[in-house]
Amino acid sequence: MTFDVLVPSSLVREAEDKREATRKLGYVARAATVFRADRLVVFPDREGERRWGGGFVEVVLRYAATPPYLRKDAWGRRDELEYVGVLPPLRVSSRTGFGPDRPGSLQEGIVTEVGPDGRVRVNCALQHPISLLLPDGMEVSEGERVAIRISSREPVRARIVDEPPPGFAVRRAGLSEALARPDAGLRIATSRHGTELSVDRLADVVGRSGGDMTVAFGAPGRGLPAILDMLVEDVATDEADADDFAVGDPDVEPGPGFDLWLNTIPRQGSETVRTEEAMFASLAPLTLTE
Repeated sequence: MTFDVLVPSSLVREAEDKREATRKLGYVARAATVFRADRLVVFPDREGERRWGGGFVEVVLRYAATPPYLRKDAWGRRDELEYVGVLPPLRVSSRTGFGPDRPGSLQEGIVTEVGPDGRVRVNCALQHPISLLLPDGMEVSEGERVAIRISSREPVRARIVDEPPPGFAVRRAGLSEALARPDAGLRIATSRHGTELSVDRLADVVGRSGGDMTVAFGAPGRGLPAILDMLVEDVATDEADADDFAVGDPDVEPGPGFDLWLNTIPRQGSETVRTEEAMFASLAPLTLTE
């Protein structure tokens, strides 16, 4: 299962200062963590950015996604990170191995030195950097992040594995590029102008996803129709056209590329819903299992 969440570069457009913008991004990172997103993609919405643009958004989200024990080595001091002290802890669950060939927990490490004979020095969740052997065919460079499976801490027994570490990755990409990924699965646009999500509709959505899913969100006061320069009435038409296509069909080109437009908060009581609020409200039902 691959689960991607797409957010616009304008998602902190209403923040009064850098501190508030940073705090808001912390809640976005929390939502991505709570619902086990694999990738958090920041797509451009330069017309709606105002003071805090995509560069700031990406850096703060990347910092938030970095384990605390790696942040000093990975980031140092940057202007964008002035108020990262207000970020809530993500407390990403370490994935535990299963079976005799996958013992221990999976942690993230950062390569601090590349040595000879396929060995590298890695800073991870242990007290000191350790020297490890790279898996066959794997190449890394200094500063790169790798997944470490730790089977024992005293004495230290660990190995680098060729798989994603726990948590989510942060990427910057165009909306069309993110939706065109072969593992995008069911592509959902969230909007108050979409089809209202009901119990019956939810069962259909979960059944159609096949496990892979991409969910896109707009910004406060600037939803996805505005970002995509769509008329509100075109949202319903776009979804009606999309219902005729199979999920993942490479020939599908309904509007900007979504399979569904969903109103995941049908009884919305506020004039606007903040992006982080929409993420918690939307991802909770969409990630339910059958």
